[in-house]
Amino acid sequence: MKAIEVISIPVTDQTRAKEFYQKLGFEILVDAPFGQGQQWVQLGFPGTAVSITLVNWFPEMPAGSVRGFVIKTDDLNADIKDLTAKGIELGTIDDTPWGKFLAIKDPDGNVMSLHAE
Repeated sequence: MKAIEVISIPVTDQTRAKEFYQKLGFEILVDAPFGQGQQWVQLGFPGTAVSITLVNWFPEMPAGSVRGFVIKTDDLNADIKDLTAKGIELGTIDDTPWGKFLAIKDPDGNVMSLHAE
């Protein structure tokens, strides 16, 4: 084994979720049908190897069930300003000994945190 490649994020509406994640700065890597009426929607941050895919076909992964998804940032204050301007609802900053964390919920309730040291 050598790396994490794709993390699945369960959603109800791939189009709505795709728009949300693009507002966070993700770029579309793949958006294509892959059989049985399913759409493969894969996004990633520019220049990084790890990506996400927006899934709606795993019954054991209900939309909104993701927790502990952490996104590294160098400038939390700039991200807060940018995301607020884009209409994204943000939680409060949790200042811990290992950095600052800011919770964000996607349209389905999946929770991710921005992390700055």
